[in-house]
Amino acid sequence: MTEPNILNRLLGGASDRSRTTGTPRTGATGLDGAANALAVQALLRCWVREARVPVPARGATLEISLHATGVRIMAEVRYWSATGWHRFGPARFRSGRTLDATVLAALLATEANSHGSPADLVEQVIDSTRRLDRYLRARAATPNGDPIAPFLVGEQALVSGHPLHPTPKSRPGLSDVDELGAAPELRGAAPLHWFAVDRALVRHGSATGTSALDQLAALAPRGLRAPSGTVLVPAHFWQARSLLGRADVQDLISDGRLCDLGPGGPAWAATSSVRTLYRADAPRMLKFSLGVRITNSRREHLVPELIRGAEMYRLVEAGLGELLAAAHPRFRILGDPAWAAVPLPTEDPTGQVALAVSLRDNPFGPDARVVCVAGLVAERPDLADSRSGLAVLIEQLARGSSSDSAHGRAGGGRRAGGRPVAAVAVEWLRRYVDEVIAPVAWLHGVHGLGLEAHQQNTLVTLDPAGWPVGGWYRDNQGYYLSPSRAGSLRALVPGLGAASDATNPDDVIDERVAYYVGVNNLLGLIGAIGSAGLADEVLLLRAAVAALETRRYGFVRALLDEPEVPCKANLLTRVAGLDELVGPVETQSVYVRIPNPLWEVRT
Repeated sequence: MTEPNILNRLLGGASDRSRTTGTPRTGATGLDGAANALAVQALLRCWVREARVPVPARGATLEISLHATGVRIMAEVRYWSATGWHRFGPARFRSGRTLDATVLAALLATEANSHGSPADLVEQVIDSTRRLDRYLRARAATPNGDPIAPFLVGEQALVSGHPLHPTPKSRPGLSDVDELGAAPELRGAAPLHWFAVDRALVRHGSATGTSALDQLAALAPRGLRAPSGTVLVPAHFWQARSLLGRADVQDLISDGRLCDLGPGGPAWAATSSVRTLYRADAPRMLKFSLGVRITNSRREHLVPELIRGAEMYRLVEAGLGELLAAAHPRFRILGDPAWAAVPLPTEDPTGQVALAVSLRDNPFGPDARVVCVAGLVAERPDLADSRSGLAVLIEQLARGSSSDSAHGRAGGGRRAGGRPVAAVAVEWLRRYVDEVIAPVAWLHGVHGLGLEAHQQNTLVTLDPAGWPVGGWYRDNQGYYLSPSRAGSLRALVPGLGAASDATNPDDVIDERVAYYVGVNNLLGLIGAIGSAGLADEVLLLRAAVAALETRRYGFVRALLDEPEVPCKANLLTRVAGLDELVGPVETQSVYVRIPNPLWEVRT
């Protein structure tokens, strides 16, 4: 078996797994109610975390009293998680009657905001659940349809979405037909849509020796040429359709300052963010504006964020890359070196721009063993065994290990023919901390650069066996420069953070990084391993503490020493109607404090 096929199987590609688990689940078989059940799980997890509702032990009953409506909701606790990855039975009223995600969302939204309307959250939950049902059925019916490239398999494996978000798959305005080309869950791919734009209208920047406009022209289909005085600018196919329906765009077309050249060239595949597109043979990935609300934001580029991506690329090239390579040689920041934007007459040229693209480095060819962490840990109810790619990987590592291993004797837990699975899971986690979490902590604590390294922004490099041997961070938005600790970086790039609006107060940076890296990424990984039955979460938490003890800088100190940690409240953020791309960083989303399980196992 070739190496990419091994990774396909480990990451949820069903070409091998379907042969060992029976007939693929087509139609409704095994999937009736699965999307609703996942939506209910996410709503309950969000509420007990954000409202700090005590969750009893496994086998007991969770009770949630909602005072605004006088209702009590109950659910069996099937798995209790120190990190919040609880598993519940169906939600029900005291009478025993079950309630679906729509009713549950209405009740929780009313409780969270008794003076407002729950309609917005309810609409998004309905939209998310309907789409999730479609994704699960489509993937179950086509289990052998995954691409060859492991990178793209991982990007398109996030079928069920964020386990602690109330509306992970809501995409209002994106039709079922559009999703065939736009949704990574449906393995969507489509050609780019090209425009020729008056050069005077285009803002652009590049941190390389080649301008962004020349780089875009090099990606254009053979034979496509821009008329004199114009330059080629691509758009996501859905965004292009939206743009062409705008009066200001039609005015530019009438004036001859913008020309619609239509779709052309090979198909580009949707990745986990939906708006970032990938081709294994292209030197760049392309991250577009997409006027669709996905999770907490309408996904259109802000010009300062485009500038920020190129600025951070320049910083890496100016010396930060060498410093990082010396301290953590297998961790890299994926560059966004160039960008182009066309601020339309009705838009703020310093704000969100509907026709804009960021060019991202693409070192991930068809054989690259690099995968998105969120896709690796995602639940897969569309597959016959429902296991995540990480669960399959850890169990295979255990089967392939010697039962005489010292780690195996110490690990405990169920075996898979070699080392105990729990021992392998603990070792996998410790290596992940060394390769992925530690470099991010070093950048924050030593150099004052905070990275928004949640699981979807984090990539892990796997060796042929499946062990973590490196990591990557990607995002042109999520960089935070400390005003007090980033002096060494400003010495490398004078004026760093000014045009990019990347400098934020230290307390805000510390809060954000502690959540994104500590809670979402690290505790989320521990919860995924624990809730899959691979290892006790206490063992995993202790292993994480041991791996972090020698790295007490930046947000790590808070993770180890504080009884509570900051946490983004996704349900409350949605009820409040906030957009995380709008306004000051301090007020873009709702944050709460939650108990810190890392501190608890230390004390």
